[in-house]
Amino acid sequence: MKKLLSIFLVAIAVLTVAFVPPAQAGDAAAGAKIFTANCTACHMNGNNVVMAPKTLKKDALETYGMYSKEAIITQVTKGKGAMPAFGGRLSDADIENVATYVLEQADKGW
Repeated sequence: MKKLLSIFLVAIAVLTVAFVPPAQAGDAAAGAKIFTANCTACHMNGNNVVMAPKTLKKDALETYGMYSKEAIITQVTKGKGAMPAFGGRLSDADIENVATYVLEQADKGW
């Protein structure tokens, strides 16, 4: 009986893992549109018109601990300093798409 129960539980675990959809990576093309509409006033070409050293260029993102999707999502969602929070204005998917776009552009050198 224990063996049958163990097989059953393993089968459930395997099926659960096998049919879980993969995490969305974000859509950079959609992120570009959202970025253009909401971010370019301060961050055109990856620059920063408010705090010049804190650009969206790869080296600056790494220097300031922002070179990850999670860090960018948090910054965009909650805002910080002169940057407003977009959590109430953009959906979670939109913010993830912007983060994907920013990282992609940073890797390309803007």
